[in-house]
Amino acid sequence: MPELVTAHAAADPCDVVTAGEAMALFIAREAGPLDAVHAFERATAGAELNVAVGLARLGWRVRYLSALGNDSLGRHLLAFMAQEGIDPRDVRIDADHPTGFMMKGATTDGSDPPIEYFRRGSAASHLQATDIPPGVFPAARLLHLTGISPALSAGCREMVFALAAQARAAGRTVTFDPNLRPRLWPSQDAMIATLNELASLADVVLPGLAEGRLLTGRADAAGIADFYLAGGARHVVVKLGPQGAYYAGPEGRGTVPGVAVVNVVDTVGAGDGFAVGVLSGLLDGLPLDAAAARGNAIGARVVQFRGDCEGLPTRAQLAAEGPS
Repeated sequence: MPELVTAHAAADPCDVVTAGEAMALFIAREAGPLDAVHAFERATAGAELNVAVGLARLGWRVRYLSALGNDSLGRHLLAFMAQEGIDPRDVRIDADHPTGFMMKGATTDGSDPPIEYFRRGSAASHLQATDIPPGVFPAARLLHLTGISPALSAGCREMVFALAAQARAAGRTVTFDPNLRPRLWPSQDAMIATLNELASLADVVLPGLAEGRLLTGRADAAGIADFYLAGGARHVVVKLGPQGAYYAGPEGRGTVPGVAVVNVVDTVGAGDGFAVGVLSGLLDGLPLDAAAARGNAIGARVVQFRGDCEGLPTRAQLAAEGPS
């Protein structure tokens, strides 16, 4: 098992590789059902893209593997990545398939907003293992995956497992956030089997409590952690929502309390913010409890902003607001 996020020399170094579907996001400017909304604002979405943005804002060098359509939405996303300092070399432009997008409603009571996806047949759903650039892992410290990409298509599933296998063979750290999307899977059984197999290839697993219960059949955070530790993970951090996070690994176990939020604006992206906190903490060499505390802080910050990644902090903002 590799030492977590060990620094190393490389001809073309980067810190993090991730892969997934970047989507355009249209956010309702008024509360209510989506069919009644008249005005939307454009932003960006995609779990892996959110994590890439968050890590890049904290100063880490990120390569992001994806595909976009040769359309205005794709060009906007590519420009956004460049603006955020994300390495665009591994984003393929697909002339035959469109960029996916999603619509998100607005709420005023802190509840989850309504969401509709328009991603079937998208450019990213046509990714496959042959899209993995040669030699990426000798130049990377960490690979981050989610459970969304393997649900998009058989090709995406093969790509994700190939990435995990290559990263492990190169001795790199693999982190995995299940990020369940049941509607993308042919059955619940297929989702559970595939994601637990992928989790078995990860060094760090980041399930939510409800996700973990569904995937493992265990009732509490400690049982969920036991399941993934027995499967090969070195560290497990279970997201507990406002109650914080439960962590388990070689250094021990415990619960890190949550961060109180007075005004929840938009809950979408909180889990990705949590992943940014944990991954950046590990890259910084923090112990797991401190990394989980940073995850709580960034997740709590994200829900105070409209949009999926607008609340992700810079290094200066993180230092000013803590924990650093």
